[in-house]
Amino acid sequence: MATLSLNDSPAGETDQTVSIPLATQGASSSHPQPHIIFINTRPPVSSSATTTPSSPSYPTQNTASSSSQTSPTPTSSNLPEAKEEKGFVQTVLDSNPYFSAGFGLMAIGAGLTILRKGTVSGASVLRRQLLVTLEIPSKDKSYLWFLHWMSSQSRNAASLTHTSGAEAASAGKKGIFGRLSDRVANKVNQRSQFLAVQTEFKQHDNGSVTTRFNLVPGNGKHLIRYNGSWIQVERTRDAKMMDLSTGAPWETVTLTTLSRDRQVFTALLQEAQKMALLNQEGKTVIYTSWGPEWRPFGQPRKRRVLQSVILDEGVGERVVSDVKEFVKNEKWYADRGIPYRRGYLLYGPPGSGKTSFIQALAGELEYNICILNLSERGLTNDRLNHLLTNLPERSIMLLEDIDAAFAKRDKTQEGFQSMVTFSGLLNALDGVASSEGRIIFMTTNHIEILDAALIRPGRVDLREYVGDATPAQIRKMFKRFYEHEDVLAEKFVKSLEGHKVSTAALQGHFVHFKDRPEDACANVAYLTTPHRID
Repeated sequence: MATLSLNDSPAGETDQTVSIPLATQGASSSHPQPHIIFINTRPPVSSSATTTPSSPSYPTQNTASSSSQTSPTPTSSNLPEAKEEKGFVQTVLDSNPYFSAGFGLMAIGAGLTILRKGTVSGASVLRRQLLVTLEIPSKDKSYLWFLHWMSSQSRNAASLTHTSGAEAASAGKKGIFGRLSDRVANKVNQRSQFLAVQTEFKQHDNGSVTTRFNLVPGNGKHLIRYNGSWIQVERTRDAKMMDLSTGAPWETVTLTTLSRDRQVFTALLQEAQKMALLNQEGKTVIYTSWGPEWRPFGQPRKRRVLQSVILDEGVGERVVSDVKEFVKNEKWYADRGIPYRRGYLLYGPPGSGKTSFIQALAGELEYNICILNLSERGLTNDRLNHLLTNLPERSIMLLEDIDAAFAKRDKTQEGFQSMVTFSGLLNALDGVASSEGRIIFMTTNHIEILDAALIRPGRVDLREYVGDATPAQIRKMFKRFYEHEDVLAEKFVKSLEGHKVSTAALQGHFVHFKDRPEDACANVAYLTTPHRID
């Protein structure tokens, strides 16, 4: 017979073990019967506690033997006391759920903050290590070059995607991934939503004007591909900062690419420069003062042929020879301590071809022209000196009608307008702070009213008179417009003997009767009378 031991003592009572006999079929009395023991592990109660009546006991068999075969029951005195090991703070936290929840949220928030800052710092480090950025401000010369390059790319079939000559030659050697990358670049740039317009005017020889609108990337971020490298172009405009001379807002173009492709910036800017110079190839750029700097005025003009300006015999040849001699002898001036600059004065009546000759001379030397009006409002001595010191390379400085610069001053409520003084002009021409390596041409209709200090040697090194047309000039101009008309040329020259005619008037007369030399000779009276040609 097996027995079942139960402990059903309620809290506060002593441990009691109850054995319940279990009938076992086929059990032999000679073999010991198995027992199922339940052990009470409740904490001990005080000896002074009132003992409640125990549960009714059941008759048991072999109680003594079952007790002897079971292991001793553990009591509460054998268990460790958990509360004694906990500190005071832990006890307070365990007893107050608000404290435990708050510290948990704080720990989560601190962990997320550290993770976010770590991510930002890591991304910044990776950006500095893996990417390289080039910033082009609007005040830099390369800014206009880059915009011109971008506008030319937008006109291509590949939109803004550029393929250089070397890349085009090796286009057949590109793998499938290279061609796929180019197609992706085309699609990305063709769908650009931020565009700006650049308007170009082109004047033809017949006087007609062609207008072309170029769509270039506007403010925002754009993606281009150049020489196999991806470049992010970001054009920003700061409305709070403006160019005081033009009133235009400050703009910046930022180029970003992988650090391993940093050499692509130099190649791109060099190509943009070549493209800008190619646009000016065979042309003369006219610069005008715009605030404290020189800026191109209009579109570059075709170079004028020197033979198209017909001056009196020897005049043009002397000036051209002197300028060319000056340009190729810079070292000679430096070895002898002579300031490397040259000044010229062309004087004579209006319409005699002074300015036209300077323009043709610039085309002959492949130089540009910088025009400065000394009567310009707001021009000061400091600004004049700054402009003369910072002339564009390979440029001729032109001061027209120098006699009228100091003849008249307009007075306003605040006094005389801010204009350059005569002494300021003299110091700018050959003072201590004057620049070197420059060529200055001055023109005047009345040399007699010029101050001797202005035209002394050192400021004006060569003076040439450019007057009305002489018989030799008239003959050359007639043959230039009407070739193989020697007889009519002599007739035309004789008909103008004793009359003063400017080369500008002759040119207008020949243009009116173009391809009609007989009519030009028959109507020569229009050159000597104030009649209007119908």
